[in-house]
Amino acid sequence: MNGSGLIERPVTWVALAGFMGTGKSRVGWELSRALALHFVDTDKLITRVVGKSIPEVFAQEGESYFRACEAEVVRRVTRLDHAVVSLGGGTFIHEGNRRTLLERGPVVVLWATPETVYQRTRHSDRPLLRTPDPLARIRTLMIEREEHYRQGTIHVHSDGRPAEEIVEEVIDRLWTWSDAQAAWHETEPVGERAAD
Repeated sequence: MNGSGLIERPVTWVALAGFMGTGKSRVGWELSRALALHFVDTDKLITRVVGKSIPEVFAQEGESYFRACEAEVVRRVTRLDHAVVSLGGGTFIHEGNRRTLLERGPVVVLWATPETVYQRTRHSDRPLLRTPDPLARIRTLMIEREEHYRQGTIHVHSDGRPAEEIVEEVIDRLWTWSDAQAAWHETEPVGERAAD
């Protein structure tokens, strides 16, 4: 805390992206508490707005309807301030969403091995894993999505690490990012200063 009673934090808005099962919800919740920001889970937001679970939305309305809901939610969460936003696994792979999110602020991508993802998701009812060989499906999807996830601002591995340790690393990396942004803006010529 500084003298004005305001908490010092590197950012007032950050999104967490990455494959399902990499820890976005848990880390996002812990990060929001550490930074005294609101926590927003886009999948839970969609569920609340549509009034159906995500598996029900996929089954009854189809993936394209779900992706349209997701794009609308991205537009809404990027208007928020004082928020940590946990994104659904597929949100960041769509170019429009990715551009909107990266223009708003830093996107932290969490990574884990396919085996870790499988261990963490094997008892869930995720539509994309309803297949005879979920581990093979996870590997394929991760390879397909990697180039998109690589466009995130900060990358952190979550394998075999407690959430608190991941949160500490994320905050350290956000301070570095924030300091770099501030330094960049200080060196940018502004208006008449450029003409001096």
